[in-house]
Amino acid sequence: MTRPRPADELAHARRAFFERGNPVGVGELPQTILRSWQRCRRLGLPERDTPSIEPVPESRLHEMRERNERLRRLARAELELLAADADGSGSIVVLTDDTGWILDATGHPQFLDKASRVALRPGACWNEAQAGTNAIGTAIVERRAVEVRGGEHYRAPHGILTCTATPIHDPYGQLVGVLDISGDARAQHLHALGLVRMAVANIEHRFFEGGLDGCELLRLQRDPALLGSTREGLLAFRNGTLVAANQAGLALAGITRDDLGRVAYELLFDEPLSRLRSEGALRDRCGRALYGRIDGAPARVQIALPPARTGEPRPRTAAPRPPVDDGPFFDAACATALARARRVIDAGLPVLVQGETGSGKEVFARALHARSARAGKPFVAVNCAALPEGLIEAELFGYEEGAFTGARRHGSPGLLRQAQGGVLFLDEIGDMPLALQPRLLRVLQERESSPLGGGKPVKLDFDLVCATHCDLDAAVEAGRFRADLYYRIAHHRVRLAPLRESAERGDIVDALWRRVAAGRTLSADARAALAGHRWPGNLRQLDACLRTLVALSDPGDCVGMDALPVELQATAGTPAAPAPRAGGIAPLETLEETAMRDALAACAGNVARAARLLGVNRSTLYRRVGRPKRAS
Repeated sequence: MTRPRPADELAHARRAFFERGNPVGVGELPQTILRSWQRCRRLGLPERDTPSIEPVPESRLHEMRERNERLRRLARAELELLAADADGSGSIVVLTDDTGWILDATGHPQFLDKASRVALRPGACWNEAQAGTNAIGTAIVERRAVEVRGGEHYRAPHGILTCTATPIHDPYGQLVGVLDISGDARAQHLHALGLVRMAVANIEHRFFEGGLDGCELLRLQRDPALLGSTREGLLAFRNGTLVAANQAGLALAGITRDDLGRVAYELLFDEPLSRLRSEGALRDRCGRALYGRIDGAPARVQIALPPARTGEPRPRTAAPRPPVDDGPFFDAACATALARARRVIDAGLPVLVQGETGSGKEVFARALHARSARAGKPFVAVNCAALPEGLIEAELFGYEEGAFTGARRHGSPGLLRQAQGGVLFLDEIGDMPLALQPRLLRVLQERESSPLGGGKPVKLDFDLVCATHCDLDAAVEAGRFRADLYYRIAHHRVRLAPLRESAERGDIVDALWRRVAAGRTLSADARAALAGHRWPGNLRQLDACLRTLVALSDPGDCVGMDALPVELQATAGTPAAPAPRAGGIAPLETLEETAMRDALAACAGNVARAARLLGVNRSTLYRRVGRPKRAS
């Protein structure tokens, strides 16, 4: 949950923007809100006037509802579930079509009446062009979940509302509606964002019920226990091309909705569909194992799932794992680090993996699990930075039936218990909210967990691997990360070097290219440019670049320099990173300048984007990149 902004700070931001026209004076106003205010100003919307949002006649509303009958049917269960929570918290739940017309609104009767005074009711349109900044309209423009609290609304009369909205997409990636929770701005709506995201995931999952005409529908997950739930990834292929997916499926494939209809099966997976049909498992192009099935496949093989939990969870046996194939990810130094880490984890001690974004921390953790004594047991990966806001504790530790409004009927065991007997991987541990760290520490110390809402404590048995791109020493010193938790998870630390430091970049390019080439070749100068680039996004960025080159060429083509991204063409032939001083360490000033130039290259010369990527001011970037390098 994002912390509400103090009223005086928000009032200052409004004065700076609306009275002085100074966007620089808006302080820490969320960029989503600032962009929306700027769009509304360009449209000439008045800030103080009550907008004229008149609901359409009942006959017109009836037509809109008929047009969106499928959306309303698939969303009905979530509306009813959320309505109970809304009634208890004095708020309402709103469903709109893809342009912001409200189809249904339900919830607390008193707030329904209050909301109707500002036309937040069926038949009214709340797109941004008419209503100004609001969660529904701004979510449609931004294409993602949006929270708008009180005075963050563009129009002053809407300051009585706090709204949280998430777009709803159909299987083909088309926006079909928005689900919103709106309440009194004076109240705290702690779980609204988590609840609305979970509800939308359920709605989007229902769109795939019954399959898709002419498609092979893959149901996949890294953890087989999640198959059949709304967290399974759904990928639908027609004639070998990915045409539909849910958000979980897109995340597994590492693509976005814009890629639907453009990506071939062989660009995503190393193995044929027959492997999934016969063994219930296959590997993606990064070598990671995925488990699942194909809907309607003639030779479907069900993988073994753990028995229903009736008390103490029993260790489960994972589905058969494909042979370990690290491909290019581990050079000699990394292989040595992997062997040392295996000895540590087999002794029951935690391992902390540190490295830049895209450097292969999860790949390392999965390889460590595959080599460990618990290789046949579950590997549960938890991204601490991506858990639903407001529901992190419930996701991690589980909850009993009725623990909170919107909880599943029979509760949930939580992710920690799903790792029972295996390996728990806490990715981006440095981004875990400070308030949650004491409870995680207590669980790691006592090796037992109590679900939310009470219930008997459950003994836990798992090995622990954590990963982060953050400097945890600095985070501890700054008070963002608890020192006692740090010492609990960092018995053995592994640093994954960024790709630019590898002496084997050429071999890595060759190995990754072999995985995706599908009959294409690389020219010598293109290979040299790829191997010589510094890759600030590391392996992930390199892999994405190679996949793009394949997508833009045909089998049999020789991919040359002219096909490379402009930033690679611009830096081809430039000298490599400066040689380090004695002791293997380059001057700090040189490393900073190198990082700045890499970021500029990755952002195609866009200084503002590069500055955001680095977390520095644009003035710093202008000043430093223009200064000649000093001798080392």
